[in-house]
Amino acid sequence: MEVRIDIRARAPEAAPRRTFSTVRMKHHGSPDKAMNARAGFLVPVSATPDAMRLLASRALRGFADGTVSVLLPSYLTAIGFTSSEIGAIIFGTLFGSATFTLGVGLTAHRIGRRRLLLGASILMLATGVGFATLTTFWPLFVVAVIGTVNPSVGDVSLFLPIEQAALAESIAPRELTAMFSRYNVAGAFAGALGALASGVPAAIAARHGWSTLAAQRGGFFMYSAIGLMTGLIYWKLTHAIETKASPDVVTPLTRSRATVFKLAALFSLDSMGGGFVIQSLLALWLFRRFNLSIQATGLLFFCMNLLGALSQFGSSWLAARIGRVNTMAYTHLPSNAFLILAALMPGVGSTIACLLARASISSMDVPARQSYVMAVVPPEERAAAASVTNVPRSLATALAPLPAGAMLDATTFGWPLVCAGVLKIIYDLLLLAQFRSVRPADEQIA
Repeated sequence: MEVRIDIRARAPEAAPRRTFSTVRMKHHGSPDKAMNARAGFLVPVSATPDAMRLLASRALRGFADGTVSVLLPSYLTAIGFTSSEIGAIIFGTLFGSATFTLGVGLTAHRIGRRRLLLGASILMLATGVGFATLTTFWPLFVVAVIGTVNPSVGDVSLFLPIEQAALAESIAPRELTAMFSRYNVAGAFAGALGALASGVPAAIAARHGWSTLAAQRGGFFMYSAIGLMTGLIYWKLTHAIETKASPDVVTPLTRSRATVFKLAALFSLDSMGGGFVIQSLLALWLFRRFNLSIQATGLLFFCMNLLGALSQFGSSWLAARIGRVNTMAYTHLPSNAFLILAALMPGVGSTIACLLARASISSMDVPARQSYVMAVVPPEERAAAASVTNVPRSLATALAPLPAGAMLDATTFGWPLVCAGVLKIIYDLLLLAQFRSVRPADEQIA
């Protein structure tokens, strides 16, 4: 229920703390009316300035991840790495992200979300420098493990649980799914632009006669620069994104432990399937199978990510009508069928058609999944819940690149796509069986 108060009739008083209710009241008659009207179109009207900052940081990181995820296999191939070695590097990035994500999620309530985000942005800066300057396997593997490079179209980095928990403190509960839709759209749309930009270094090098390898290294320096920019955004976050734990809570995850562990197990199965087709590996398969150029591959991923971003606008609408869990499963099942079909297609045109069809619905489950986790746990356990559900996902995702790389060394057939589709279909069916009847209290208005 929206509370309308005419602030012109109120006596002057000290500015109240900026909370969900005060933000909503400012929409009527305040000097910020025009700004808030625009914000209501772009984001839910209860969103605070911190929510807008988190959207901006997600977009910046999405652009960086989209560029590097396509650039990474081409760059590593150019410096002489095999498919198996590239798979090992990708494994290192995912395994390291999972380890750091677990650590920050379980300590965020003590260290503070803002501090952790600032530290992560510094690590992002260092990661880009490491990939740009090192050319041998083991040093790059170490950087992959301890760094923040994300080889996937989705966010699997240590930023994720902190930003999700902070975002949940920056929006009214009934608009949580809508806010996560915007959050993911910002990342996906920027990731699409980043994928398109991945071919720019090679195009510039070809036009001016420069070294392609040197131009691709410039992409990693760009990644470092974006790490610095996100740090400046995090610096402006307020104390409102933090939460005080209840005095009865002695561990980061107590009341919601059983539910969170079940969800984590299911999400891990889904992510193991996704690990076979993360963007860097899918790009590598397209390079090997159809000899696509990095420019053509970047354009394809731009279109795929753009479709995925736009599809997420419908997630909150659908979740409000059929429930979050049904939204997650019923949009996922056909997308996985398209993924298997893509592996079976004989030509590049039919393969691209299947991949684009899959992309148009495959991301609709993301905001529903994220808001579902946030809705079924108490506020003081949200950072831990985000970590405990995302860390096993990252670890499971990390298991797949090694066998996927070996498959691509052995054959150009799309076995990684088939494995991904089958595992994800099993996840969808198990999710429906175990959680279809478990509804958060606010789901009817989510």
